[in-house]
This record gives sequence, C-alpha cells and structure tokens, in this order.
Amino acid sequence: MREILKAENLSKDYLINKKKFNVLRNINISINVGDFVSVMGPSGSGKSTLLYNVSGMDKMSSGEVVFQGEKLSELSEKKLSGLRLKKMGFVFQQINLLNNLGILDNIIFPAQMEGSQDRKKVKQRAVALMKKIGIIELAENEITQASGGQLQRAAICRALINEPEILFADEPTGALNSKSAKEVMDVFHTINKEGTTVMIVTHDIRVASHSSRVIFMKDGNIIGEKVLGELKDLDIELKDREGKLSKWLLDLGF
Repeated sequence: MREILKAENLSKDYLINKKKFNVLRNINISINVGDFVSVMGPSGSGKSTLLYNVSGMDKMSSGEVVFQGEKLSELSEKKLSGLRLKKMGFVFQQINLLNNLGILDNIIFPAQMEGSQDRKKVKQRAVALMKKIGIIELAENEITQASGGQLQRAAICRALINEPEILFADEPTGALNSKSAKEVMDVFHTINKEGTTVMIVTHDIRVASHSSRVIFMKDGNIIGEKVLGELKDLDIELKDREGKLSKWLLDLGF
C-alpha cells in the first residue's frame, strides 16, 4: 500500500504557568492511501491534538510529520495553508458554517479561497456532492433552515469541494442524535469506498466500527491498535464489528 501520511517521534508540549505538559509523547503512526483510521481514547488522551498536529493545524514540539513525501516542518506557513486547502478536508463537531452565506455558497467557499478553479465547474461539483450526500433540496436554503444532521452533511460537502486526498474529522457526530449520526457515518463510508483516506477522532464505538483501523490513545501515547479490515456491508457487519471493538476496548480499560 502507498503511504500518504506518517508521524515519526511526534511530541507536543504545552507550557502552562511555567509547568510543561506532555500532550503527545513520541508518537509513530503511518496511514496508507484509502485507509479509514479511527482514533479513540479517554478525554485528555491527546487524540484531537494528534489530528491537529498531523494535519499541520498545530505545530509539533518535536518529531516530524510527512505528508505525501513533504515534511510539514520544512514548509512555510503559506505553503502549509495551501496544502491544507488543496489536499486536506476538515470536518468538526462544531459545524462552523458561515451565517451570512447560504448552504450552497458555504460549500463552494473553500474553492473560492483556493482561487484557481472555474466558478461554474465548482458549483457543478458542489451540486453533485449535495446530490450524492442527499441534501440537494437544501441548495438554496439558509443554514437556519436545516437540521444538525443536514448541516453536518453540508460541512462534509464543503470539506470535499477541493477534492482532498485525505479527510480529517474531529468528533463529527458528537453533537448529533443517533439517526443523524448514522446518516453522517454512511456518508463517510461511501467517501472512503470511493478512495478518500479518512482519519477520524471519536469516542463512539459505533462510529469507530466503520473504520479499517482503530488506534487507542492514553496519556499522550498510542497503547494499542485494532485492525478491523474493510467494511463491505453496513447492515450485516456493523454489529459484529461493534462487539469485537467493545471487547478490545474493555481489555484496554476504556
């Protein structure tokens, strides 16, 4: 398998009231093209910090992150921002759509920021994404005219508008009810099946059961990894995977 991302001896420290806190401790991780990786762990384990550091949203204290052969530490802030905009997509628990833009305009906004794409083609791609994800009827709506699940699916469209190589997600279902969460995870499953690499931070076993690999963190360290393999049939396989994952997490003390 071709590697898309790796972290080598990645550490992140914070200085608070002159006291150093080690949030990440010499993390080593490799993600291949087409992987669906979930990162789990208790609150404060460093899982979100790991996502922010491997995606270049936060600066590591030591170690290295390599994305498609490029060392993030050697990139200027401008090049790093451009890499995130063109090759990475981001979805968060807080949806962060712009209140002054309608749903369709929110989705195409990152492509407008990137600046090199034809607006007509971008709009066509946005409409195609909305159809695929099942929210095309909201194209002309304001963000106040949609449910939380619909807005999260719009945020996924926004994250995919520049056709990223990898999609990062931090607790994307954390604020959703179970029905909306299932709909969003079905979308992630489809995206991954079509070739987009996914790295997701979650505390939810049902969410992690969609992934091919689950990494478990505690106190800034990776203390275990469970390989679940490709999820081929959502309806048939999910319950079995949830059971296997629950037992593994129980053995790890989660």
